[in-house]
Amino acid sequence: MANPGNTYTASDIDVLRGLEPVKLRPGMYTRTDSCAHVIQEVIDNAADEALAGFARHITVTLYQDNSVAVEDDGRGIPVDLHPVEKVPAVQLVFCELHSGGKFHKQDANSVYKFSGGLHGVGVSVTNALSTRLEVDIRRGGKAYRLEFANGGEIAVPLTTVRKNESSVSGTSGTRVRVWPDAKYFESPRIPQDEIERMLRAKSVLLPGVKSVLRIEQKDGSFDERAWHYANGLADYLAEMCGDAACIGQMFAGEAYAAADTAESSFAEGEGAAWAICWTEDAGTLGESYVNLIPTVSGGTHEAGLRTALFEALKRFAESHGLMSKGIKLTPEDCWRNVRFVLSVRLLDPQFRGQVKERLDSREAHRLIVEMVKPRLESWLIANIDSARAIADLALNHARARLREGQKVERKRSAGVSQLPGKLTECASADPAECELFLVEGDSAGGSAKQARNKDNQAILPLKGKIENTWEVGGDTVLSNAEVHDIAVAIGIDPHAFAPAADGDAAAAVKVLANLRYHTIAIMADADDDGLHITTLLLTLFFRHFPQVIAAGHLYIAQAPLFRIDAAAAGKSRPARKLYAMDGNELQAVLDRLGKEGYRDIRTSRFKGLGEMSREELWETTMSPDTRRLLRVELPTAEDEFGETQALFGHLMARKEAAWRRDWMSRAGYQIED
Repeated sequence: MANPGNTYTASDIDVLRGLEPVKLRPGMYTRTDSCAHVIQEVIDNAADEALAGFARHITVTLYQDNSVAVEDDGRGIPVDLHPVEKVPAVQLVFCELHSGGKFHKQDANSVYKFSGGLHGVGVSVTNALSTRLEVDIRRGGKAYRLEFANGGEIAVPLTTVRKNESSVSGTSGTRVRVWPDAKYFESPRIPQDEIERMLRAKSVLLPGVKSVLRIEQKDGSFDERAWHYANGLADYLAEMCGDAACIGQMFAGEAYAAADTAESSFAEGEGAAWAICWTEDAGTLGESYVNLIPTVSGGTHEAGLRTALFEALKRFAESHGLMSKGIKLTPEDCWRNVRFVLSVRLLDPQFRGQVKERLDSREAHRLIVEMVKPRLESWLIANIDSARAIADLALNHARARLREGQKVERKRSAGVSQLPGKLTECASADPAECELFLVEGDSAGGSAKQARNKDNQAILPLKGKIENTWEVGGDTVLSNAEVHDIAVAIGIDPHAFAPAADGDAAAAVKVLANLRYHTIAIMADADDDGLHITTLLLTLFFRHFPQVIAAGHLYIAQAPLFRIDAAAAGKSRPARKLYAMDGNELQAVLDRLGKEGYRDIRTSRFKGLGEMSREELWETTMSPDTRRLLRVELPTAEDEFGETQALFGHLMARKEAAWRRDWMSRAGYQIED
């Protein structure tokens, strides 16, 4: 008999309007450890006005009541009625997600071509997560005010005020004062140190713009700090290095593409400014920015800088006879003692997540390599003493690595199991840097062997689809040849693991000490068969090697399904080669190319990894700089782990065919072609 309490109708479907999605899931839109990012969104808007050439001052004031005000002398946010929404434009900006003036960067008359704004959700998120927000604007000879309360509710509609009542100084500009709501953040305190770093960085990255921080004292007075760097990034890097002893001179410069130069394969104005030095202190330290947005987690632009430094130093060392026999430089050897500041301008940057802490644009890697590498090569030749000192530092790291690797190899050689014959091993013996790709089929395996980095990437081709090991016991699972080869290759016996979320942690650490690769990547075709093989391998690891997943060593390499070739369309639109993971991403790429003015666009679908050239396979799936690796994670909560285990049982157990048939009949309509 049906339970009327379990009915499911259209009335059970909720639609979140306005700013409600932000309040319900703030972590999807911003950092929740502190309110730094919601303040940064307002500062970034002021910086975008300066970057576009309309503002010369950015002032941030920290008040005793835990509020923050950000003021600029730009044009002021528009206050006229939006032609479609019929509300003031400033109200749209602060109340509606995905509203703003920075979407159409390809337009010839766009002043926000290199702004950090992408999705139009920045200050609306700030408003949603604040108890109060005030906006003061001066433009067109008038002053305006708009006030919000309780997370975006209009407290005082947009009104015209007397000029002497406006908190905006000068003839035009915007001032936003925010009271962040402490209930959304782990720490309610305004992070003064972070805001100070933001403003200091803006003064470096925006020549001619003065950044000021005002801090209210208990007696009502204000402590004021301002930043100015006469030599831009070079002065900033010198301050960052502090007392660290530099090896050789600092390498600083900038380069931007112009329509009539050899670098016109990029959009006009795209490029970077940088300052780099090497110090005696080990460990890389640096800051990177994309269109003034700090990318604290790095990304493809930092990877491009790393590649440029490695290739230029390697060429210098080889051409000057500094390489000893048997010594081979690696990017890490050249990168270990680097201090750097990198500021990149991109027409259409692709960030990971709304917080924008990491850049994912693949083209940024090539941009930085082509801008920095030739200039660094010229600099090394012109500064021979500094170049030799830097090259010697990198070569000393290479020699030390070689000596350590020989020690590890001798220790590992005794008593090791016979490795599978079809395993193509890598040269490195350090598990922390070694990667194993479990590849679908001999054809793809052959392509992967040609494309791989022989120093640290190993390839194990798998013959067809491995056995479904969900119902296979630990005492018999190794009887399958493919499973046996995987276990021997990674150096771990599946018998050592118990398939439980709360297994013996000490025992897991002891067994994981034998793991031969700290990155194990499943690399299958992007079609249905490839997804099936990926599922079978996930089943194997979840059932018989769960601690490998728990320790964060298992990944899924995302191979593209489509290649898009766009023919050149004039000097400003060079030929481009792009990739798409699926149909949705393909359509997004085609739409973007169409908006950019490309007309001759050809799309091809990869039949499989084995059909890709080694250059394509390396660039899209294996290169650490441009690939997409998804880390496989285990639920930590016991009930969530139990649900995952039950789901695997439903999907993989032979006796659950009836459940799967019923599930497909209920959920089949969700499948998209």
